[in-house]
Amino acid sequence: MPFEGDNMMGVKRNNRSAALRILHKKGGMSRKRLAEAIKLTPAAITKIVSEMMSDGLLREGNVLPSEGAGRREILVELDPSAGVALGVLINLRQTIVSAVWLDGSVIFSEEIPIEPHADADSTTAMLAGRLLALTEEHRISRERIVGLGLAVRGITSSDRRRLNNSFGSLRQENYPLCERMEALTGIPCVMDNNVRALFAAQMFLSDDGTSGSQFFLRCEYGIGAALSIDDRIWHGVTEQCAEIGHIPVIKRGGKPCSCGKSGCLETIASPSAIREDALALLSEERTPVLWKLCQEHGRDNLTVDDILNAARNGDNGVATVVDNAVNALGSALKSVIYLTDPGKIVLYGGIFENPYYLSRLLSEMREGVDSGHVTVVEKSVFNHRLENKAAGLLAVRRFFENGGVSL
Repeated sequence: MPFEGDNMMGVKRNNRSAALRILHKKGGMSRKRLAEAIKLTPAAITKIVSEMMSDGLLREGNVLPSEGAGRREILVELDPSAGVALGVLINLRQTIVSAVWLDGSVIFSEEIPIEPHADADSTTAMLAGRLLALTEEHRISRERIVGLGLAVRGITSSDRRRLNNSFGSLRQENYPLCERMEALTGIPCVMDNNVRALFAAQMFLSDDGTSGSQFFLRCEYGIGAALSIDDRIWHGVTEQCAEIGHIPVIKRGGKPCSCGKSGCLETIASPSAIREDALALLSEERTPVLWKLCQEHGRDNLTVDDILNAARNGDNGVATVVDNAVNALGSALKSVIYLTDPGKIVLYGGIFENPYYLSRLLSEMREGVDSGHVTVVEKSVFNHRLENKAAGLLAVRRFFENGGVSL
């Protein structure tokens, strides 16, 4: 019966998918332990492992020491070189083309700057061409490619095939990015928002045993976030779940935001907003520390770290700017704690490398949160190390979900 056949194929795919995910996390297991983990019979796991070894996905590893006179068990492990995933990351002013093995190890990665509001067609053609050229340079055959992941700034369509609004990265809205990239490369694509892709990479690579619900906050040029519930990243009805940076916090007179509104959290608390507001105060009398740095490096070269160091070293006006940003972001994150009660809030971005800023934010996070909430707030252990693999890992995750079948 067709229905039964389809159902059996689904069971097989799910079992293969479970084996790939477990072996990726554990690094290697005996067939016996793998069967126990997936809740399959020894005969069933033997068949699945044999098939996946024939496909080149798994390999045998070390022999476990024998506990008696019985047959010694041999570890089964994932072969990371069994497949390659390509990736394209599109941020504001920055794109990255890359390739990774099945464990997330980077094969190549190249950053390509773009201007804001870049033309979508010409930018996509440029990225596709460079990606294919690098793939050829590294002698990656088409047969080894499991898929192409697209991690994009902004809001995608519900089927994650179109880029509805890139918040200033690309000029066009409702752009068929997946279809266009597939036509240019001949490789099936999977797409998601860039922050969710970074969070997915964090979860894929994490070995700290964290599970359940987490909130991932990224602060770079702007502010983005993602939420997981029961280890699944939540997208929302309109693909806009956790758009914390675009919560309107100023009703009247707020600064314009890249999303098209005004007065969003991002216009106050993002690193770019902190820099802009601090430089608006720049004068020898009001901001002597920052003024001195400006004379040494030039106004255009002043960084967010320079702003934070000026705040720490006595520029009261700059310190007020930083405090306002920290208070606004802290209040938003405390709302997240009370609304979703996550097990962990993960902080990702260059600004969190600054001890002064991080300590101020963590202190603000402790204010007004009762002891009944046990949310851990910490900087990502992969901070600034996911951009060159997040897009490719979208394709790896889909490959695993498909049971080791390419997109």
